[in-house]
Amino acid sequence: MKNQLKKYSLSLFSFLLTMFFSAAAFAQDGGLDIDVNIGKEEWYQQPWAWIVGGAIFVLILVALLRKRK
Repeated sequence: MKNQLKKYSLSLFSFLLTMFFSAAAFAQDGGLDIDVNIGKEEWYQQPWAWIVGGAIFVLILVALLRKRK
């Protein structure tokens, strides 16, 4: 009987502790105000910058790897 009472009291304590932590976490939720500005793009996010950069990279690779006879 004593062992069973100890088991139930531990379960009740665990339940109450879990409920307390849940309430504490819920109370800290301040509501987020996230402003995502999709219209502003930096130069490195533009497709033309990647195309020009890739073309220059390929030209440098060809110039360096070309064998002269």
